[in-house]
Amino acid sequence: MVDRPQSVLFCCDHNSVRSPMAEGMMKAFYGHEIYVQSAGVHSELEVDGFSVAVCEELGISLSGHTVRSFDQMQEWGDDLSSFDLIVALSPASQRRALDLTRVYHLDVEYWPIMDPTGLGAKRDEKLEAYRQTRDQIRGRILERFGPPTA
Repeated sequence: MVDRPQSVLFCCDHNSVRSPMAEGMMKAFYGHEIYVQSAGVHSELEVDGFSVAVCEELGISLSGHTVRSFDQMQEWGDDLSSFDLIVALSPASQRRALDLTRVYHLDVEYWPIMDPTGLGAKRDEKLEAYRQTRDQIRGRILERFGPPTA
């Protein structure tokens, strides 16, 4: 039996590629058993279309995802201390999460997940890079949180 946290925040650089994938997969795999959100260091981008496409291949919809930053979370009243675990998917997000949570008692884990945004010249090559990232995230989620329950 895996000891699962009650709430998880995934974070990456822009909350447009990796962290929305992780949030979507967690919700699909564990339903309402774990409260899941995501954020980025920055939020000037929209959710990436390639991320949407490769998650749809698994039956996971990201089309309704709203991109947000750590700063926007705080502006909107979301308290980082309410999460049991923060999973950083990029070095910049790990630094930001550690900085913001240094006064809280919660765990921050770093998962070195490939950023697919600059990889591949053709559509098929880009999709393959995004699939690799998606599969890295899926593997880490299943390893950390156990078999899906939803």
